[in-house]
Amino acid sequence: MTLVKLLGTGVGAPIALLGILAMMIVPLPAFALDALFTFNIALSLVIVVSVFNVKRPLDYAIFPTVLLLVTLLRLALNVASTRVVLLRGHEGSDAAGHVIASFGEFVIGGNYAVGAVVFIILTIINFVVVTKGAGRVSEVSARFTLDAMPGKQMAIDADVGAGVITQDEARVRRAEVRAEADFYGSMDGASKFVRGDAIAGILVLLINLIGGLSIGTGMHDLPFGEAMRTYTLLTIGDGLVAQIPGLLLSVAVAILVTRLSREQDMGGELARQLFGQVRPLAIAATVLGVLGMIPGMPNVAFLTMAMVCGLGAWWLVKRRSEVVVELAPEPEVAPAASETKELSWDDVRPVDPLALEVGYRLVPLVDRNQGGDLLARIRGVRRKLSQDLGFLVQAVHIRDNLELGPNAYRINLAGVPIGEGVVYPERELAINPGRVLGTLQGIATRDPAFGMDAVWIDAALREHAQSLGYTVVDASTVVATHLSNLMQTHAHELFGHDEAEQLLKALAKTAPKLVEELVPKVLSLAVVVRVMQGLLAERVPVRNSRAVLEALAEAAPRTQDPQLLIGQVRVALGRQIVQEIAGLGEELPVITLDPELERLLSNSLAGSATATPGLEPGLAERLQQSLADAASRQERGGQPAVLMTPPNLRATLSRFLRVSVPNLYVLAWNEIPETRKVRLVTAVGR
Repeated sequence: MTLVKLLGTGVGAPIALLGILAMMIVPLPAFALDALFTFNIALSLVIVVSVFNVKRPLDYAIFPTVLLLVTLLRLALNVASTRVVLLRGHEGSDAAGHVIASFGEFVIGGNYAVGAVVFIILTIINFVVVTKGAGRVSEVSARFTLDAMPGKQMAIDADVGAGVITQDEARVRRAEVRAEADFYGSMDGASKFVRGDAIAGILVLLINLIGGLSIGTGMHDLPFGEAMRTYTLLTIGDGLVAQIPGLLLSVAVAILVTRLSREQDMGGELARQLFGQVRPLAIAATVLGVLGMIPGMPNVAFLTMAMVCGLGAWWLVKRRSEVVVELAPEPEVAPAASETKELSWDDVRPVDPLALEVGYRLVPLVDRNQGGDLLARIRGVRRKLSQDLGFLVQAVHIRDNLELGPNAYRINLAGVPIGEGVVYPERELAINPGRVLGTLQGIATRDPAFGMDAVWIDAALREHAQSLGYTVVDASTVVATHLSNLMQTHAHELFGHDEAEQLLKALAKTAPKLVEELVPKVLSLAVVVRVMQGLLAERVPVRNSRAVLEALAEAAPRTQDPQLLIGQVRVALGRQIVQEIAGLGEELPVITLDPELERLLSNSLAGSATATPGLEPGLAERLQQSLADAASRQERGGQPAVLMTPPNLRATLSRFLRVSVPNLYVLAWNEIPETRKVRLVTAVGR
């Protein structure tokens, strides 16, 4: 306990490191070597057991440092034991301590040739098999982890944008991505410690054997046979005491780097995946039984093992049948037929504002008892949209629909379908963001939310897909992102009188006079709703409700027209609108209309801000195509696409282009703050 407390203070590790370095210089007595070799073996066992018990590799992030310190300890012990063997080996087999002598005598067993062969085999297993394999896995894991970082970051950004996770959760996940890359990079370097330690063990063996024979026969006049026996015993004992902890540590490294990055109970997973399946045990029992009945084979051994495998398969079948019986529901008693009642308004089901219908294979996504997390993700989407838009988004009603395909889902708004898609719960969607390094095998499709090329892949290919540059999400995230995108697009249809009334009540707590004087004395609630809906339809949030109502209070005495009021509110919210489009930059790149085209559009309106311009079909099509091309060029350059127009044309052009060019923002020149510099990108003509 004292040692643990000392290490926890922060000074224990430097002291331990200095002690390890001192062991290479200061001669150690035999009893000290016994204690330190025993401690080294115990420490290696603790490390191996702890590797089995951690849930995921990142929970053991200190492992590379531990690996370095333990390797240094073992090398220091090799130096100390070599000094004792060469200085006092002529005194007998106990000169270097009882631990080295006991291990040497146990392995040699009276035959020095056999002992040497056993030691060489252990060294080969450690150096060629375990250490080399662990080093290769560490190298590949580090490379793939670093290659997958951009894809993982994009997946986190996609979850944040969809409202699936909060900013705090995103920061935690980004920190985990960086920690994972650091960990596997450190493990790649730390595995070289183990490999070098194995090489050092071989060299120490040769030095002890050759040096001991030379010193024993040349300096201490020992007969060659006695010197050979003594120094061989000490050399093999010393090497074995070092190689066993080294082998344990190599195994610990291999186990840690070959584990999955997600949380898992390793012991439980081994039992479930290796011995938890009936078919492999039954096949093994059959094959062993056949071999056991062949004359000349070890019948007893094969038949005994066949019986063990068969009993294991029978026990699994019996256990699963008992579980099914326990989970089977009791038959329900049919209710007695009730008397026919008259229909009432209670029998008319109201239309849900928002509804999600799923096929029967997608039911586990919304069932918490089956590990489904779609409900939690949808709550996250509603929370984020409510914060961004400025009003409480209605709850999403979820139900199964047997008329849909097994993997299909449908999103309804006021009873009308507005989106649908197909997802595979057992697979993950790899989305191509535009620049990927290869192709993937799977079910080709398109991302239902944004229409990007995508592939449904096996879950085991997730990290490989991320290393190629794909953004990989699960089925629940696909549905939640699609729902979030549609809710943003149809936000104006989700805002009604009830939402407006609740918004006014919330604002009345901080600005009671403003609400009291405006609604209903100057403006009716219906007009306020129309204004709010118009703003949301043009992707302007209403979270700054005080500024909206102050602009309405100023403009209401002059007009009650919702479209004109929307224009006045947009001018008041100009700084917010431009900032959400272009960020904090001082310069705003804009697309404008040719003066001749502006005059043509203004004349077609005939002085009415709400009329639709009477353009010939050919001109309207050319205008849409030209603006779509200009907007695409802006997006490819990483800049927002903004069309600046006169105030009298803004509302009309916004409605005209809303569907055909959805990525184009239409702003009036009086909505742009004076602090923003306007840079003309191009002018679109006839």
